[in-house]
Amino acid sequence: MFRSLLVPLDGSRLAEAALPPALSLAQTLGAPVTLLHILEKDAPTTVHQDQHLSRAEDAVAYLNQIAQRFIAAGVTVQVHVHTRPVTDIAESIVHHATREFNPDLIVMCAHGQGGLRDFLIGNIAQQVLARQQAPILLCRPQAENHPPFTLRRLLLPLDDESQHDLSLDYAVHLARAYDAEACLLTVIPTLATLRGEQAAAGSLLPLTAAAYLDWQEEEAWAHLEEHLQDLQQAGIRAYRHVVRGDPAEQIVAVAEAEDADLIVLATHRKAGMAAFWAHSVAPQVVRRTRRPVLLIPL
Repeated sequence: MFRSLLVPLDGSRLAEAALPPALSLAQTLGAPVTLLHILEKDAPTTVHQDQHLSRAEDAVAYLNQIAQRFIAAGVTVQVHVHTRPVTDIAESIVHHATREFNPDLIVMCAHGQGGLRDFLIGNIAQQVLARQQAPILLCRPQAENHPPFTLRRLLLPLDDESQHDLSLDYAVHLARAYDAEACLLTVIPTLATLRGEQAAAGSLLPLTAAAYLDWQEEEAWAHLEEHLQDLQQAGIRAYRHVVRGDPAEQIVAVAEAEDADLIVLATHRKAGMAAFWAHSVAPQVVRRTRRPVLLIPL
């Protein structure tokens, strides 16, 4: 399923937070890796306090140096520098991903401010996700003494929409490769965390809304039980949780409580960037957790 990886890098040590997960996945899955750098037009001289790579020859030398880590681990790797400076970094990443490399997974660092350095909390992430089909693994910078990347436990937030079950296929793929277990999670709102029209209805008919949420919880347990049996029959160790509250808050809280190594989250790709960022739980989870998040575009 993940047969090739694309890793965009801006030359900073913060962006290199994507390297340990990419290296681990490439080794474990036998997937080749492409390291990508895009020259940015009118870029500042530094990026995250590191020298900005503004010349093609410097970028090639940098990527070749990074490539040695993959070669030493027995991973097939290629480097590519987009030498014509661009202003739309996201569009250039998407262009390379969809028309040149066709990766099954893009691994990026979820940190930055502005331009290529705005790697993922802002526009770059949402644009790359919305403009192409490949899943994106978002990684946060970690302390130097942080344990090496591995997958022992995956957290799979699911709802009652069957299309979100797409994340199960990816979870099975990774769980088998790493011999990891899967924690299935559904979050049911409370009256206080209902939003929009549901919140208005809940305030007018609180008893009815409370009964409906109780019914949703029962349905969630049954829904997860079906997936639990499927995973166990596939040889994957798995268990389930149903909790109440705000979805993003609870996903992050359960990920911490269960010490999940990865959150696998399906998310809608909206035509409008603002719509995507406003209505999806995914960016809220990304902002609040330091754990890697695998976003599966629907």
